[in-house]
Amino acid sequence: MTLRLATQQDAAAIADLGRRAFIAKFGHLYSAANLAMFLDDAHSPAKVLKELADPAMKVAVMEDDGRIASFCKIVKSSGLPAHTPALRPMELKQLYTDPDQIGRGHGARLMDWALAEARRWGADEMQLSVYADNPDAQRFYRRYGMDKVADITFTVGDHVDPEFLFAGAL
Repeated sequence: MTLRLATQQDAAAIADLGRRAFIAKFGHLYSAANLAMFLDDAHSPAKVLKELADPAMKVAVMEDDGRIASFCKIVKSSGLPAHTPALRPMELKQLYTDPDQIGRGHGARLMDWALAEARRWGADEMQLSVYADNPDAQRFYRRYGMDKVADITFTVGDHVDPEFLFAGAL
């Protein structure tokens, strides 16, 4: 497995993986129309290209035999609602793994990378949003010192999900 920064040539593969991972974990929660609209907006090659060009965002990928198996997107300044006294919070936007590759250590390596980048940026806190009914993800982030600081929401079309804002000091 190789961890590296994503390039523009990775956009289609990242978008595809984002779509597949989201559908596998959360697709059953939404109507077909809401899901399609969300995926077209959040996990399109055009959206990934825009993110890769953003100097305030970094995207890392894990490759397995030349194929992108996981990715992580981080943003220098958190766009999540302010619920902590952090002065320089950064945001972990997405950490997705191919559903067939879960449990192989990709998430841990990407999380270590994200924390190291956040510290290089001078961030004083990492923040992320996690689905309220996703105890596996919550357990994973707690291993890295993150915990729930607020109840928030996540909207997919006209469907509103309960989410938790997780945060951890750096």
